[in-house]
Amino acid sequence: MKRILLFIAFISIFANAQTARGVKIGYIDMEYILEKVPDYADAINQLEQKAQKWKQEIETKRNELNTLKENLKTERVLLTKELIEEREEEIAYFEKELLDYQEKRFGPKGDLIIQKSVLVKPIQDQIFTIVQDVAEQRKYDFIFDKSSDLTMLFAAQKYDISDYVVKKLTSSQKREEMSKKQLKALEAKEALEESIEDNPAVAERQKILDDKKAAREKLIEERQKAIADKKAVAAEKRQKMLDEREAKKNGTVIEKESTEDQNKTTTPDSDKDKTTENGNVEKKLTPEETRQKAIDDRNKKIEERKKALEEKKKKLAADKEAAKKAKEEKTETEKKE
Repeated sequence: MKRILLFIAFISIFANAQTARGVKIGYIDMEYILEKVPDYADAINQLEQKAQKWKQEIETKRNELNTLKENLKTERVLLTKELIEEREEEIAYFEKELLDYQEKRFGPKGDLIIQKSVLVKPIQDQIFTIVQDVAEQRKYDFIFDKSSDLTMLFAAQKYDISDYVVKKLTSSQKREEMSKKQLKALEAKEALEESIEDNPAVAERQKILDDKKAAREKLIEERQKAIADKKAVAAEKRQKMLDEREAKKNGTVIEKESTEDQNKTTTPDSDKDKTTENGNVEKKLTPEETRQKAIDDRNKKIEERKKALEEKKKKLAADKEAAKKAKEEKTETEKKE
């Protein structure tokens, strides 16, 4: 009956959509959202521990009942009619007690259902509140739950706001630990993101601004690198001048010059060009060339690291999309069955 009424409501809504502003519809997957909430995982874990304990108690009672039945079967020929009836009444009492206990723990109104409701309901209420806020902010007319009894034969991915609800839920949990200044900054950021998502023109403009910002930061980085290189060269020259001045002061200039002349005539193996195993001559680099080579190597490593991070992000996004698609296909298959 509920589905029929919803279907009739949809017909009337879409019949009037031509003259109205149009209907904005979205949907969520409650099961997907709950899986992303750490509190829900903790609650389910606690419930599973209790359920496991109850199952062990039921198994113990069932073993005791089987023992009574086996004993009666073995001793029946030795017992009087009155004792047999007494044993059968005891067994019937144990069977009823076992069934009652199973019903109490795992029945439709049992402890498992009740405690699950107690543990999960606060989280669901929080999600419902966030969904209502999202509906008001983004002006949705309807938001459905894909995992509910309402059958959805098809739903376009662009209308799925589950990830947005998870984001808002995580944000609301973080708000409790933030200061007023941090909250204000977060609200401004969220408002900007929402305006970008709702308006393609704003998104394009924001992309242009981000590109300009990235180019500006790159230019600043290159300038800082050039300044640092100039400072290093100047520091090296200054140190060389100080060393020469100190040498003149100590009267070691002639000795130094003679040493330099000797080095020119008898150049050590360390100052000569090195020959590799393949017979190629490896030219010895100057200090400036060595420093530049180190800078180039460092920049190359940074670029490789950035590229690896980008590939990792793409892989994570692809895995997430594949998992979500597989879950949707599984849900559709289960509904069809």
